[in-house]
Amino acid sequence: MLEFKNFRKSYDGKKDTVKDLNFTVEDGDICAFIGHNGAGKTTTLKCVAGILELTGGDILIDGKSIKKFPLQCKKIMSYLPDNPDLYDHLSGIDYLNFICDIYKMKDERSDLIKKYADMFEMTTFLGNSISTYSHGMKQKIAIISALIHSPKLLLLDEPFVGLDPVSTVKLKEILKELSKEGTTIFFSTHVLDVAEKLCNKIALIKKGELIVYGEMKTVTKDKSLEETFMEYMHE
Repeated sequence: MLEFKNFRKSYDGKKDTVKDLNFTVEDGDICAFIGHNGAGKTTTLKCVAGILELTGGDILIDGKSIKKFPLQCKKIMSYLPDNPDLYDHLSGIDYLNFICDIYKMKDERSDLIKKYADMFEMTTFLGNSISTYSHGMKQKIAIISALIHSPKLLLLDEPFVGLDPVSTVKLKEILKELSKEGTTIFFSTHVLDVAEKLCNKIALIKKGELIVYGEMKTVTKDKSLEETFMEYMHE
C-alpha cells in the first residue's frame, strides 16, 4: 500500500532533510514512524500526502506514484496533521459535510458521521461553531474527517496529542478494527508505549535516515520499545 523508493527531500537544495528512504508498508499494517524532533517524520508524511514535492526518488501508494498520479492517490488516503487547521467559521457538521462533498460521499455519510460523532462524544456539539471548540474537540473533528471516507491509507501525525484518555482508547480500537479490514495505518508518535502495544511494524528515523524497519517484535526483541529507541538514538 505504501512504498518508499529512494525518497529524498531537501528544502534548500543542498542538505537533505530526509535521505534515501527505502521500505514498504503492507496492506493492513499499523506502522509507527518514530524518531527525535526534527528527524524528518512530518516532512515525510507531508510528502506522502502530496503536500510537499519530492526532491528525489518516489513514493508509491497502492502501486501509483504520488508524483505522477496525485489525485488518484489522494482519493484513497487521509492525512491528519499534528496541528489540524480547521475552518473556524463553520459548524462541526458543516465541516464534516464539506469533507464528505470533497470525496463525493452520498447516502452513507449520515450513518458514518453519527457513528464517529457518537464514539467521540461530539454529537451534541456538531451544530456549534468550530471557533467555540476546545483543542481536544477540534482534534476529534479532525480525526472524524480523516476516517469518514474509509481511506485505504491513513496518515496520522501525532494523532493522540490533545485527546482525553477515553478518546485515546476509542481511537486505538478504531485503528485496530480498520487494520483488520485491510486499511494501512502509518503514523508518527512520541508515545512509545502506545506504539508498542498498537503497531505490528515500526520504522525508526534518525537525522533523516532510516535506522531500522521491521516487525515490532523482531526489532525490539526482548526489550521494550523505549529501551530499543534509546539504544538506537545513542548509537
